[in-house]
Amino acid sequence: MTLEEKAGLLFQTMVFFGRPVDQIDELAMTHFNILGSGSPREMAEWHNAQQERAAATRLGIPVTFSTDPRNSFSHNPGAAIMAGPFSQWPESTGLAAIGDEALVERFADIARQEYLAVGIRLALHPQIDLATEPRWARVNATFGQDADLTSRLVKAYIRGFQGERLGPGSVACMTKHFPGGGPQKDGEDPHFAYGREQVYPGGNFDYHLRPFQAAFEAGTSQIMPYYGMPVGTPYEEVGFGFSEGVITGLLRERYGFDGIVCTDWGLLTDAEIMGQEMPARAWGVEHLTPLERARKAVEAGVDQFGGEQCPELIVELVRGGAVGQERIDASVRRLLREKFVLGLFDDPYVDPDRAEEIVGREDFVQAGLEAQSASLTLLKNGPLPLAEGTAIYVEGIDAETASAYGTVVATPEEAQATLVRLAAPHEPREGGFEAFFHSGSLAFPPEEIDRLERLKPTVLGLYLERPAVFPEVDQACQAVLADYGARDDAFLDVVFGRRSPRGRLPFELPRSMAAVEASRSDVPGDTADPLYPYGHGLAY
Repeated sequence: MTLEEKAGLLFQTMVFFGRPVDQIDELAMTHFNILGSGSPREMAEWHNAQQERAAATRLGIPVTFSTDPRNSFSHNPGAAIMAGPFSQWPESTGLAAIGDEALVERFADIARQEYLAVGIRLALHPQIDLATEPRWARVNATFGQDADLTSRLVKAYIRGFQGERLGPGSVACMTKHFPGGGPQKDGEDPHFAYGREQVYPGGNFDYHLRPFQAAFEAGTSQIMPYYGMPVGTPYEEVGFGFSEGVITGLLRERYGFDGIVCTDWGLLTDAEIMGQEMPARAWGVEHLTPLERARKAVEAGVDQFGGEQCPELIVELVRGGAVGQERIDASVRRLLREKFVLGLFDDPYVDPDRAEEIVGREDFVQAGLEAQSASLTLLKNGPLPLAEGTAIYVEGIDAETASAYGTVVATPEEAQATLVRLAAPHEPREGGFEAFFHSGSLAFPPEEIDRLERLKPTVLGLYLERPAVFPEVDQACQAVLADYGARDDAFLDVVFGRRSPRGRLPFELPRSMAAVEASRSDVPGDTADPLYPYGHGLAY
């Protein structure tokens, strides 16, 4: 391999489904994160066309396509993609609410089959950060606040995607975000400069490592360090992707991990994302040039740069003598080895007919729907389940769907029961990209509290993408059902008793914002006198 060909392997950038991937020829790149989707056949045919392009290059190295989660409800271009044609399941918090390892493994195995059918061979997940800071915008992709539950479920998740050993039938997992991305200062996310600090006021750094030990035991193929910059720990105050103490000392030496380490997206260069200027997430090393940042990350021990396409930096570092060729070769071997183990060199192509059969198969969709209902967490109850045919007034629920369960009426006054579905509150942020990160206060604004107190819902459905602070609203409702991503029919199946709720809260629900602000961001269940504690959930 030429130095340029080696350097191309060390970068993975984002590409849009349906567009030609010119970086294959122009930059010798062979790892790409797919954004968007099409029909299963379209995705398979597009994938094959890019593999044909790769096969025509000098070395014919096949492409590894990756994706953020695409089997649930959230859409955040920085974290997840809507399910589209794929089977749809609750978010990871919903799987945690059910707490069933066999179900998590079944989900992961179904998602593996769907990914394989369209040529996706790398999952940019699971996310096993612990939700110890309730304000964090990325709680919904975690398994909640508890290290033991997360450890049990991540093993099942990796088994479902990779199998007992990585092989031609596997989808490799890039487990994230080492060494744990939950304890964000004030709950702000380090995609943005104001959220760059991770803090450990409870001295609980090692607690956040426990799920990663389980991931290593399960054989995770890859690891992604987070953007965050630790403050007040023994480690250098730089983003984890630049930290030799974290990547080489902790990950490689203490845990013996010899798989691929890929940075989180965009550590080296500034970019524009959805019309918003985004500086490189080079926290603690903002003063360094992109070349110097690349050197620091390589010396820290990373193998690949996510969300970047500047292999010329590696070429310059090696040619200038700043980084040895043998160091680059070590990363190239890891990256190529995974392609060989996945069978990509033997046969990188997929069958479009099989893609049509597998993706969104009826039994897969039904399993996802059942999991949505099972994950629902009954926080309080008076009248549930409702009788079929009850006169109902609905808000946030499709009236046509609801008409299959009850008699939909036009006003609350006509109704025997009022059903309302809402999302947990957040403070809207400006910016095309930043707006997708739901941060800030967990409490409903006063005007919404007043409206709901006057409406007095019989049943409140609350989508908990983060914990919510809602004591006044809770008091105004007869029944409260929390969900973590559920279709209206999955929700109504539980309301009308066709299915039973099985969920238990994967995190506590605080009683006040004052309690949240006084809690320690690295300690689970640390808010005083929570409205509903961790593990709470009623049954019929």
